Amino acid sequence: MEMEMTHEAKSRVFSRVLSRLENLVVKLKGKCVGIAKNIKKIAKDDPRRVIHSLKMALALTLVSLFYFVRPLYDGFGVSGMWAVLTVVVVFEFSVGATISKGINRGFATLTAGALGVGAQHLALLFGTKGEPIVLGFLVFLLAAMSTFTRFVPSIKRRYDYGVLIFILTFSLVAVSGYRVDVILVLAYQRLSTIIVGGATCMIVSVFICPVWAGEDLHNLIATNIENLANFMEGFGEDYFTIPENDMMSINSKKDGKAYLRSHKSVLASKTNEENLANFARWEPCHGQFRLHHPWKQYVKVGALSRQCAYHIETLCGFINTEVKASMEFRRKINDPCSRMSMESSKALRAMSSSIRKMGHPKQVMIHVENSKQAAQELENVLKTMLYGPELDIVIALVPDATVASILVNIITCVEKISEAVHELAKVAHFKEVVDATVSPETAKQPVKLHRGIVNPMYDDGGDRKEADYHVDVIVCDQKAQKVVIGGCTEGKVGVANSNECSNNVNNTSVVNPPPIIITCM
Repeated sequence: MEMEMTHEAKSRVFSRVLSRLENLVVKLKGKCVGIAKNIKKIAKDDPRRVIHSLKMALALTLVSLFYFVRPLYDGFGVSGMWAVLTVVVVFEFSVGATISKGINRGFATLTAGALGVGAQHLALLFGTKGEPIVLGFLVFLLAAMSTFTRFVPSIKRRYDYGVLIFILTFSLVAVSGYRVDVILVLAYQRLSTIIVGGATCMIVSVFICPVWAGEDLHNLIATNIENLANFMEGFGEDYFTIPENDMMSINSKKDGKAYLRSHKSVLASKTNEENLANFARWEPCHGQFRLHHPWKQYVKVGALSRQCAYHIETLCGFINTEVKASMEFRRKINDPCSRMSMESSKALRAMSSSIRKMGHPKQVMIHVENSKQAAQELENVLKTMLYGPELDIVIALVPDATVASILVNIITCVEKISEAVHELAKVAHFKEVVDATVSPETAKQPVKLHRGIVNPMYDDGGDRKEADYHVDVIVCDQKAQKVVIGGCTEGKVGVANSNECSNNVNNTSVVNPPPIIITCM
């Protein structure tokens, strides 16, 4: 009986152990599958990462020849390891970052090596007892001075790595020279192997599937502006839509809207933009980017875009609130606020497109002016609605009035971004862009809106005989893209006289013709 119980107990223990092993295998398999999917996603998001890994492996394989090839090893010896270390620390993802680190490391090594040799010879003048004291003092002095310079913003931004290598190389050369007699040979071997390693990194980075930091910065700025445009477009379509139920929650309309997160990447892009701009300054000419391309202007545009994104972040705080304002008030501000959102979205989208295509943003100012006109209309509405109401009514209007006020601030930011983009287009020599649907020859000609017979109409009720006048109606103020004929503007019907725009009207043979009705197209 006892033997049977013992056997059953062993069976239960064995079953529990087997079950735990199976669970462990399942969990391990799940983790492996998750890691594989994550790696696949990383490679799929940016295939350049896979290419960068292969380039790094190639550069390391090339500099390893210092050990694999006997003549190279006899010439450089153990110092060949410095070439391998140089590739490991210098090779970066972008061309600019690789060149920056390579040049910093090369010049820092050269300068520190020369000073280290000089410090060694200076210390020899003080005899055997004074040599270590002098060397120690020089190492202390230069290390302290160099470390302090790393706090200078301009040096830290561009030469921080070089200063670090300077401290390391000077200390190694000066201190090792106290025990090694062939200090010049040691300095020469380290410098030459570092130069070879750095040159290998730069050649592989530039000539094999290069990743340009300047191009990444260019696309990043354009993408950030487009993300702002996406938010403004979505906000304009959703927030000021009058709900069927006056007290319904806006939250029910906003859940799942992707545009609400589109500006988040803009808020977190400052460090990336500054790093890319710093690396871009080291890169040679490539594509449409000149040697002295105005990368600082991109940083300025990025800063203004973040300023706009901060206003948008504030605007998001009012999205998930319930509608408590009067529907009459909302209906009155609906049109100007919607136009402000949509026109600012069109302006931002035009700026993003102009940056991507490196063309002058000609259409931007039209949308900016339209948004400013809508802001002026909104101001007039607010003055009318908020003049002398009761306190409780004012409190009820505050949320929507605050949203309208933030939209006005966003319009100001969009105008500043527009000015910065125009300045970028000027200093970067962006090309003139002509609409693909219009040939250059046609674009230079006056734009005719109507050509044909116009029947005059009179307001005095007289029995004048109708006459047909052949008139060409053209755009007089083509720069502003408006039809201005006798006070008639685009989209309206007004009374005009065929003498208006006389310099641009053809086939008009009537002397002092009566007023006629002109419908602006």
